[in-house]
Amino acid sequence: VQLVESGGGLVQAGESLSLSCAASGRIFSIDRMAWSRQGPGSQRELVASMTTGNITFYADSVKGRFTIARDNAKNTVYLRMNSLEPEDTAVYYCNIDIKVDDRAAYSRFWGQGTQVTVSS
Repeated sequence: VQLVESGGGLVQAGESLSLSCAASGRIFSIDRMAWSRQGPGSQRELVASMTTGNITFYADSVKGRFTIARDNAKNTVYLRMNSLEPEDTAVYYCNIDIKVDDRAAYSRFWGQGTQVTVSS
Protein backbone atom coordinates (compact mmCIF):
# COMPACT_ATOMS: atom_id res chain seq x y z
CA VAL A 1 0.00 0.00 0.00
CA GLN A 2 1.28 3.45 -0.89
CA LEU A 3 -0.07 6.87 0.05
CA VAL A 4 0.99 9.75 -2.18
CA GLU A 5 0.34 13.29 -1.05
CA SER A 6 0.36 16.46 -3.08
CA GLY A 7 -0.56 20.10 -2.78
CA GLY A 8 1.75 21.57 -0.18
CA GLY A 9 3.58 24.84 -0.68
CA LEU A 10 4.26 28.37 0.47
CA VAL A 11 1.40 30.83 0.86
CA GLN A 12 0.75 34.10 2.65
CA ALA A 13 -1.48 34.43 5.68
CA GLY A 14 -5.14 34.54 4.72
CA GLU A 15 -4.68 32.52 1.56
CA SER A 16 -5.94 29.00 0.82
CA LEU A 17 -4.35 25.69 -0.08
CA SER A 18 -5.64 22.23 -0.87
CA LEU A 19 -3.97 18.91 -0.14
CA SER A 20 -4.77 15.52 -1.58
CA CYS A 21 -3.68 12.00 -0.71
CA ALA A 22 -4.28 8.97 -2.91
CA ALA A 23 -3.94 5.41 -1.67
CA SER A 24 -2.93 2.65 -4.05
CA GLY A 25 -1.78 -0.96 -3.98
CA ARG A 26 -3.37 -3.92 -2.25
CA ILE A 27 -6.56 -2.42 -0.81
CA PHE A 28 -9.58 -4.47 0.22
CA SER A 29 -11.40 -1.74 2.11
CA ILE A 30 -10.80 1.67 3.66
CA ASP A 31 -12.21 2.98 6.92
CA ARG A 32 -11.10 6.22 8.56
CA MET A 33 -9.20 8.80 6.53
CA ALA A 34 -7.41 11.65 8.24
CA TRP A 35 -4.82 14.40 8.18
CA SER A 36 -2.27 15.09 10.90
CA ARG A 37 0.46 17.69 11.08
CA GLN A 38 3.72 18.34 12.86
CA GLY A 39 4.97 21.88 13.25
CA PRO A 40 8.50 22.95 14.14
CA GLY A 41 9.33 21.77 17.64
CA SER A 42 5.86 20.32 18.12
CA GLN A 43 4.36 16.89 18.45
CA ARG A 44 2.30 15.45 15.65
CA GLU A 45 -1.37 16.33 16.06
CA LEU A 46 -4.59 15.18 14.44
CA VAL A 47 -6.06 17.95 12.29
CA ALA A 48 -9.15 16.35 10.75
CA SER A 49 -10.64 12.93 10.14
CA MET A 50 -13.62 11.41 8.38
CA THR A 51 -15.23 7.98 8.80
CA THR A 52 -16.92 5.94 6.10
CA GLY A 53 -20.20 7.32 7.43
CA ASN A 54 -18.89 10.84 6.80
CA ILE A 55 -18.61 11.67 10.47
CA THR A 56 -15.93 14.32 10.79
CA PHE A 57 -13.59 15.53 13.50
CA TYR A 58 -11.67 18.79 13.46
CA ALA A 59 -9.07 20.11 15.85
CA ASP A 60 -10.30 23.27 17.58
CA SER A 61 -7.52 25.28 15.97
CA VAL A 62 -8.82 24.59 12.44
CA LYS A 63 -12.60 24.46 12.91
CA GLY A 64 -14.38 26.69 10.44
CA ARG A 65 -11.26 27.05 8.28
CA PHE A 66 -10.36 23.51 7.16
CA THR A 67 -12.60 20.99 5.41
CA ILE A 68 -11.87 17.31 4.94
CA ALA A 69 -13.44 15.33 2.11
CA ARG A 70 -13.04 11.89 0.61
CA ASP A 71 -13.63 10.21 -2.73
CA ASN A 72 -14.10 6.51 -2.01
CA ALA A 73 -14.02 5.58 -5.70
CA LYS A 74 -10.54 7.10 -5.99
CA ASN A 75 -9.29 6.07 -2.52
CA THR A 76 -8.43 9.71 -2.01
CA VAL A 77 -8.74 12.13 0.88
CA TYR A 78 -8.59 15.89 0.57
CA LEU A 79 -7.97 18.79 2.93
CA ARG A 80 -9.11 22.25 1.96
CA MET A 81 -7.42 24.89 4.09
CA ASN A 82 -8.79 28.44 4.08
CA SER A 83 -7.71 31.54 5.98
CA LEU A 84 -4.32 30.05 6.64
CA GLU A 85 -2.30 31.38 9.55
CA PRO A 86 1.45 31.24 10.25
CA GLU A 87 0.61 28.82 13.08
CA ASP A 88 -0.59 26.35 10.43
CA THR A 89 2.97 25.95 9.18
CA ALA A 90 3.81 22.27 9.45
CA VAL A 91 4.43 19.04 7.61
CA TYR A 92 1.03 17.54 6.85
CA TYR A 93 0.59 13.78 6.79
CA CYS A 94 -2.39 11.85 5.53
CA ASN A 95 -3.20 8.65 7.40
CA ILE A 96 -5.68 6.04 6.29
CA ASP A 97 -6.96 2.85 7.91
CA ILE A 98 -6.81 0.08 5.29
CA LYS A 99 -7.60 -3.61 5.12
CA VAL A 100 -5.37 -5.40 2.63
CA ASP A 101 -7.65 -8.44 2.43
CA ASP A 102 -10.91 -9.67 3.95
CA ARG A 103 -9.14 -11.60 6.74
CA ALA A 104 -6.88 -8.76 7.84
CA ALA A 105 -7.52 -6.16 10.48
CA TYR A 106 -7.38 -2.50 9.61
CA SER A 107 -3.86 -1.05 9.67
CA ARG A 108 -2.99 2.64 9.64
CA PHE A 109 -0.87 3.76 6.74
CA TRP A 110 0.89 7.13 6.52
CA GLY A 111 1.88 9.37 3.67
CA GLN A 112 5.36 10.77 3.27
CA GLY A 113 4.33 14.25 4.37
CA THR A 114 3.98 17.51 2.50
CA GLN A 115 5.27 20.87 3.72
CA VAL A 116 2.87 23.75 4.21
CA THR A 117 4.45 27.10 5.02
CA VAL A 118 2.38 30.18 5.79
CA SER A 119 4.19 33.51 5.84
CA SER A 120 2.89 36.51 7.77
